[in-house]
Amino acid sequence: MTPEQLSSLVRSVVAAAVERGTLAVAVPDDVVVERPRNPEHGDYATTVALKLAKQAGRPPREVAELLAADLREQPGVERVDVAGPGFLNVTFTSGALGQIAVDAVTAGEAYGRTDAFAGLKVNLEFVSANPTGPVTLGSTRWAAVGDALGRLLTATGAQVSREYYFNDAGSQIDRFARSLMAAAAGRPVPEDGYAGDYVADIGAQVVAAEPGVLDLPEDQQQERFRVRGVELMFAEIKTSLADFGVVFDTYFSEATLHASGALEKAIGTLRERGHVYEADGATWLRTTTFGDDKDRPLVKSDGDHTYFAADCAYYQDKRSRGFDRVVIMLGADHAGYVGRYKALVAALGDDPDQNLEILLGQLVNLVKDGETVRMSKRKGNFVLLADLVEAVGADAARYALARASVDQQIDLDLDLWSRAASDNPVFYVQYAHARIASLLRGAADLGIATGLDAGDPAAVDATQLAHPREVDLLRAVAEFPRVVTAAAELRAPHRVARYLEELAGTYHRFYDVCRVLPRGDEEVTPTTVARLWLCAATAQVLRNGLAVLGVHAPERM
Repeated sequence: MTPEQLSSLVRSVVAAAVERGTLAVAVPDDVVVERPRNPEHGDYATTVALKLAKQAGRPPREVAELLAADLREQPGVERVDVAGPGFLNVTFTSGALGQIAVDAVTAGEAYGRTDAFAGLKVNLEFVSANPTGPVTLGSTRWAAVGDALGRLLTATGAQVSREYYFNDAGSQIDRFARSLMAAAAGRPVPEDGYAGDYVADIGAQVVAAEPGVLDLPEDQQQERFRVRGVELMFAEIKTSLADFGVVFDTYFSEATLHASGALEKAIGTLRERGHVYEADGATWLRTTTFGDDKDRPLVKSDGDHTYFAADCAYYQDKRSRGFDRVVIMLGADHAGYVGRYKALVAALGDDPDQNLEILLGQLVNLVKDGETVRMSKRKGNFVLLADLVEAVGADAARYALARASVDQQIDLDLDLWSRAASDNPVFYVQYAHARIASLLRGAADLGIATGLDAGDPAAVDATQLAHPREVDLLRAVAEFPRVVTAAAELRAPHRVARYLEELAGTYHRFYDVCRVLPRGDEEVTPTTVARLWLCAATAQVLRNGLAVLGVHAPERM
């Protein structure tokens, strides 16, 4: 019995008491159950009686005793104790606990999936780095976290579309084009341009693809370097992200907003809603009406649209595609951007608290030989996604970047994440999976009939799993669905990583005490088979959890 199943059971007991008239309360939508700190207090505890007491007009312990009496009659419940002011401490039978392992094995890849966000259509935008250089370390963090978040939301029932918005129009792209032109012609790049070997490489590729481009008039030459350079740079970005295991459903070009008239349409909608005005030769959106610190220009006095106008059009485009919620992942330097974006959402008639989420992430510092590596895309002395993968591998890179809360700055130590040792978190988790895989191969070599290959629950006696270390591991396996749901709700993939490390540690402690395979002439017993199912369940959870993070679960290490 998992925590979710117990929660549903307690809720049904409350509903039954209400139906027969012994308890006058509104049946709660959800009942919170938690693992007590002291295992002697049962497998799980709930404060539902304390929360219902005031509504029922009865002392909490009286409500708790009423519910406890009904819970004691439920299948799989061994004991229910009322503690303190009205806590309910529930202890399962060994069979009910052991069933957790059976459920995890038989559910396979589906174990841990929930319907918490069923029916929600989410547009998840992340990375979205301008195509003026390769993917840097900061953007790589968003690639790892964003992809993991997409997997989490999908695992909890949401329909998720991953989107990359790239700026292929504007002053940064003009500077990039001029930098390519200068490098291709053998001149120093402009002072406000982009430097680095990649600029010379792409400049040379443009010349190779378009012979004679350097002989064109400057304005035509810049246009060709802009178009072809962005195309080449973005192709490299997509390839490096794909090699990292991150592929987007949609790559959205800002230029298409300008070409399609989407900006004018968005401004027209805002004007119709009464939030646009003219002043100082420019067109403004009255964002202060919706809590922004100042109004924002949509069209400058020279007639050019602002980036903010493109933001309005882009948001409106996403909503027109049927997305219920727009989630945008940005760097910490965009903190001042949140207020104006919420204001534009409200000005378009949406609820910023329901239709929009903006997640801000902190920087990543790469530590090499004990010193932090400084980065600057302009100066060309930056660390790339490819550099990180080459140094520690894609699995370690993804795990390291997703392991910390996004609002926490990371010091990523190459020495730690590249070594095959237990202090390397990803190695520790992957080793646990490989260790179980080796154990299961050993059982197969010994010809032990476990029923695992067929997923046959009739082959295992789950009541055999009663040792304290077995119980600890069963409880840890049972937590996985709840961890996935909480991580999705809180937009916190790092919770999955930390859970996997705890699970791996719990497994290693179990393995150290509970012998699984028989030695010498020892006979295979029902306990042997039950422990193999428990090991298989643990391996399944490790695989499912690593899959959420986009990390492999190796069979051998």
